[in-house]
Amino acid sequence: MAAKDIFHDAVKNALIKENWVITDDPLYLEFGGVDLYVDLGAEKLVGAEKDGKKIAVEIKSFIRRSLISEFHAALGQFINYRTVLRRIEPERVLYLAVSEDTYEAFFTLVFTQVAVEENHIKLIVYNPGNEVILEWKN
Repeated sequence: MAAKDIFHDAVKNALIKENWVITDDPLYLEFGGVDLYVDLGAEKLVGAEKDGKKIAVEIKSFIRRSLISEFHAALGQFINYRTVLRRIEPERVLYLAVSEDTYEAFFTLVFTQVAVEENHIKLIVYNPGNEVILEWKN
């Protein structure tokens, strides 16, 4: 199992503030002989019917020197996790969580926006200091 991202608890607390119930920390997935660990699994009850929403969240800090290298790794992980989730938990929606600073510095670039759009990456933009989610980008 991989080490937790430095912003793991900030994202977890931000989700809890938005009334998400953390069901898995981490969310363990096994498929085709491979074990995978997505950072968080969460559920939220919606509406009178109590029709639950389920998400999985992969948290990335982008604190290394090369943002593009981190993006390559994050994109690969995201695609692998989404591939497995579609087969074993198709009702669960996968998000990539990035800090506000990372979003503004890197995810607003044309290259990154095109890559996010082409690969259908759903984003959570959060403020790690205040432990709040600023935006859900679908």
